Amino acid sequence: MLVPAVIFVATYVVIALGRAPGLRLDRTGAALLGASLMVASGSLTLNQAYRAIDFDTLVLLLGMMIIVAPLRLAGFFQLAAAWIGRHAHRPALLLLGVVLVSGLLSAFLVNDTVCLMLTPLVAETTLAMRRRPLPYLLALAMASNIGSVATITGNPQNIMIGSFSQVPYAAFAGALAPVAAIGLVVATLLILLVHRRELLTSEELAPPAIRVRWNGWLLLKTLGITLATVALFFAGQPPAKVAITAGALLLLTRRLKPERVYREIDWSLRLLFAGLFIVVRGMEMAALTPAVLARAQALRLDHPAMLAAVAAVLSNLVSNVPAVLVLKPFIPGLADPHRAWLTLAMASTLAGNFTILGSVANLIVVERARRQNIEIGFWDYFAVGAPLTLATILIGVLMLS
Repeated sequence: MLVPAVIFVATYVVIALGRAPGLRLDRTGAALLGASLMVASGSLTLNQAYRAIDFDTLVLLLGMMIIVAPLRLAGFFQLAAAWIGRHAHRPALLLLGVVLVSGLLSAFLVNDTVCLMLTPLVAETTLAMRRRPLPYLLALAMASNIGSVATITGNPQNIMIGSFSQVPYAAFAGALAPVAAIGLVVATLLILLVHRRELLTSEELAPPAIRVRWNGWLLLKTLGITLATVALFFAGQPPAKVAITAGALLLLTRRLKPERVYREIDWSLRLLFAGLFIVVRGMEMAALTPAVLARAQALRLDHPAMLAAVAAVLSNLVSNVPAVLVLKPFIPGLADPHRAWLTLAMASTLAGNFTILGSVANLIVVERARRQNIEIGFWDYFAVGAPLTLATILIGVLMLS
């Protein structure tokens, strides 16, 4: 048990820190190294390592990434930002537009990619309208996290939970979409309160003079396939099969080189997932004895409040995807696994709003904003994120209870 435990702990420490001290080993490299050491040490055979990888998760994530790429290349996200700028005549309306667009798109298109596409556009739009970008970028990050709670395809941890739990897409959305909707309202009100001098004014905003480039045929085709994909999700078709088929169909074009789509795919994230599946499986086989599982039951994880608290704390220590993988073995043995999976999805996602480091989406917004000389400080984020996290998780627990 000692060897897999050391590998597991060392991997998660690097993931929590973001990089190995004194080395250039990042989170993805740590997961790959940990997985390799699990096999090399004999903690897992190579066949056991292969079986540990959940290919439904990786295929669904790949399919969604391929779908998002043509949307960006067709100018969809530019049009969305331009629409917000044209219709927001007051600062508060501009904020509301950012929240609605970010939250709605993140519910279906994976929140990390939505933040990647929208951050430079929101920054450019707000600067062109002579507004301070900070509250609007906070709204983008926080609304993307909250909106992604709503469906299985909203974020990477939900994609994993959907595969592990086999909860139907429609049932998942039926339980968590109301939590996301109320959470978006709470986020809007909190940002308005904290940044009231910037937002609660009667100042008339002029539409930004920003040139939008878009491809009408590609946009129409991609939107059609995307809407059909979402409809099939709700109809009960296997999400992984639907997403990868839709992504493959989008490669059938004379106008768009496939290489441009491939460059949009986050291959390192998929490698991170594969490595973590193996690392966690090695630890499961070594440590999850009946005695350990019995002790875990004493934590009362079958109670939504306790499970949400554990998931939220763990998500802020090691990030939400590794947290879900750690808690995964304990969920099937609980009294109500269906509710437990939903609680885990809700809490691990909403916990990402606690600090800047809480989710990959937050880090994307911060880093992309910095490239445009816009600084989002830790305390700027925490002043809204901490109370927002506590409020939304409490709402989620009450609704799921």
